[in-house]
Amino acid sequence: MSVIPVYNCFHPVLKKKTEPVTEIDDSLVKLVNDMFETMHKAEGIGLAANQVGVSKSLLVVDIGFFNEKYTGPPILMINPVITDFSDEIYEYEEGCLSIPNVRDIVERPKMIQVSYFDLDMKEKLIEADNLLSRVVQHEIDHLNGILFYERLTPLRKTLLKSKLKKIEKGQYETDYPMVLPDGTLLQPKK
Repeated sequence: MSVIPVYNCFHPVLKKKTEPVTEIDDSLVKLVNDMFETMHKAEGIGLAANQVGVSKSLLVVDIGFFNEKYTGPPILMINPVITDFSDEIYEYEEGCLSIPNVRDIVERPKMIQVSYFDLDMKEKLIEADNLLSRVVQHEIDHLNGILFYERLTPLRKTLLKSKLKKIEKGQYETDYPMVLPDGTLLQPKK
C-alpha cells in the first residue's frame, strides 16, 4: 500500500461523473488499498476514486478512524447508489481532502439506504444514519461531480470565495501530496 496524491477540487477530474466499475482486477484491488492508506494518512474518513484521479465509481469510508463510538468495519463501495433516504434533514460541518482547510455546515438527509458491490462483486444493501450517512452521501456526490460547497446557501458560498481562490491557486499546505488544477504536484509540508 502507498499514499497517492489527492486531487484539488478545481481539477477537471472532480467535475465529471465517474464511470461504473465493470471488472475487478489486481490494479483495482491495489487502488482500493492505496485509497484506504491515503485516507488514513490524510486523517480523512471518506475518499472517492476521482479524488485520487481515477474516474471510477468507487469509494472508501472509515468513520471509526474519527469516531471511537462507531464499531463497524471500514467500507468499500463499488458502484454505490442511494436507493432511499429519510425526510429528516440535519445540519453538520463537513470538510474534504480535496478542499483543504475549508469546513462548513451542509444539510443532508439523516438516514439513507445504499446499494453497492464489494470486491467480490456481490451486491450489498445497507442503511446508514448520522455520520456514516453523511460521509457516504458526500463521497457519492464526488462520484457525481458534486463538491460539498456547491450544496451551501448562496451566502455561505460567497463567504468562502476568498478561501476557494487560494485553494485554486495552490496557496495552502497539506500533510499529503496534492495535484493542483494544472497537474502540478504539491508536496506535503514537512
